[in-house]
Amino acid sequence: MTAASAATAAPASSALDLREFRVTQRRQDTRDTATLSLAPLSGHPLDFSAGQFTMVYAFGVGEVPLSISGDPAGGKPLLHTIRDVGGVTHTLTRLRRGDVVGIRGPYGHGWDVTDGRGGDVVLVAGGIGLAPLRPALLQILAHRSEYKRVVLLYGTRTPEDVLYADELEHWRGRFDLEVEVTVDYGPPQWRGKVGLVTSLIPRAGFDPSTTLALVCGPEAMMRYVGSALVDRGVPRRRIRLSMERAMDCGVGLCGHCQLRELFVCVDGPVFGYDRLERLLWLREV
Repeated sequence: MTAASAATAAPASSALDLREFRVTQRRQDTRDTATLSLAPLSGHPLDFSAGQFTMVYAFGVGEVPLSISGDPAGGKPLLHTIRDVGGVTHTLTRLRRGDVVGIRGPYGHGWDVTDGRGGDVVLVAGGIGLAPLRPALLQILAHRSEYKRVVLLYGTRTPEDVLYADELEHWRGRFDLEVEVTVDYGPPQWRGKVGLVTSLIPRAGFDPSTTLALVCGPEAMMRYVGSALVDRGVPRRRIRLSMERAMDCGVGLCGHCQLRELFVCVDGPVFGYDRLERLLWLREV
């Protein structure tokens, strides 16, 4: 076989191909959440778009879908912020520098923040939903002059559950970014806002007619945030939600993430609210 024919016969890269990545840094964010910085054992860094996810494999345990929380600018480390909610995530949140994981992907459709150029952008996050929104915000800030007002509204259960606390303080210090944080329950020493994240929407400084809204959090939270944004005047087609329900294979084979006619892993995880609104309010879907 000639070199040319061998090259022709070589199998194409599969969407199921697994690459090995080494943990280069681990940061404990909250009592049950950690961020891993990952670098490939060989080959180039992973290219991805803000809002995409990967399947992360803990060897000998299993794999889970995780939104990418790092900077989408080329050549940056792969970051995953992981909450300990099961067997695989329990293992992943306890990895140390030098440990190796398997990565498949990236998969799915992202936020496509460039659609917000020339107008306002509002990012609404609930709990660990700030992690999938972080790449979108970093991309916007890297091209800040292309957008008008940028607003981040973040709600979580308690002050101890606030994600990226140091980074939030840094963002608060910027004159070109409005950041509001609220908690469901605040101790007496808490000096910030108390209440649901939806309570921040009516008073936030943005022009609904020009706004692109990006939303990520628990499904119940996203239902009410979507309604609140529509009530504020944001067009449904300009509201985007990230769904991460029950994904298992990442490539539309298993059907675990099916949402009526949609497959979250293939058709999403980011969807327009105009496409999801009816489904979000249906029981047992």
